[in-house]
Amino acid sequence: MHTESVVALDIGGTKIAGALVDGSGRILLRVQRPTPAQEDGETVMRAVEEVLAEVSASPLRASATAVGIGSAGPVDASAGTVSPVNVPGWRGFPLVERVCSATGGLPVTLVGDGVAITAAEHWQGAARGYDNALCMVVSTGVGGGLVLNGKLHSGPTGNAGHIGHICVDLDGDPCACGARGCVERIASGPNIARRALEDGWLPGPDGDASAAAVAAAARAGHPVALASFERAAQALAAGIAATATLVEIGIVVIGGGVGNAGEVLFAPLRRSLRDYATLSYVQGLTVAPAVMGTDAGLVGAAAAALLASRDGATAAAGG
Repeated sequence: MHTESVVALDIGGTKIAGALVDGSGRILLRVQRPTPAQEDGETVMRAVEEVLAEVSASPLRASATAVGIGSAGPVDASAGTVSPVNVPGWRGFPLVERVCSATGGLPVTLVGDGVAITAAEHWQGAARGYDNALCMVVSTGVGGGLVLNGKLHSGPTGNAGHIGHICVDLDGDPCACGARGCVERIASGPNIARRALEDGWLPGPDGDASAAAVAAAARAGHPVALASFERAAQALAAGIAATATLVEIGIVVIGGGVGNAGEVLFAPLRRSLRDYATLSYVQGLTVAPAVMGTDAGLVGAAAAALLASRDGATAAAGG
């Protein structure tokens, strides 16, 4: 990695975070705004511009040479546009162009949020030292990204590794993406909670019906809550095994709100992997929790920008 700093943006349906990140992955400055997700596209962009303006007001901003963006998707890095499912005002929104303009023409690298988190975990986290890795976010949705041959593999549009929309149940329920039986439809937090409620689990006196509440019930031994996490783990295992079989990864790193459930998720996941990852070259797959926490999106966006700068410099030197 280079030693210069970059501006990083982590854009989701709940928050828009910005930071200055140095070449060692240290966050020098952090700012945040709520995402006006249900407003029109220009209102959302104004929130992004407010974050960038606050970052730019710091004297540390003078050292920034590029901008990295990790955004909820789908994204299209080749076109520089984003169409986050949970931000309806942005459909084919020209985010790269607008951010470039707002930052005085700095080069901008755009990746999906799952790819950003993968970049962070490979640079500073649980996948560090692995040449081939899958990193996943299991939360409101299920996303992911790949490291192949030691390099972040974001694909032409910045979405490679989006494991949440691998089909693992041919006759499964319709998914929001338009397909059926996707990993996300079974293993995301809202769907874990939905299945538990449908099968008879009841929230406690506080009325909390979230996946975190289901996880707490599972830890207490509630059979329906345990079954819901077992089913989620099975879906994750099937998707992970398919990915490992295809591209020969050595580790899968899992973060996000559902990933934070701990052994309620990881124990049945490891058991299910023994049923799905059966070929000799995937049997030794390591499963580990993510370690970068809430900084992952910002650090990963910065990593993607630094890597793009390095690759651009290498190409220029070679050409």
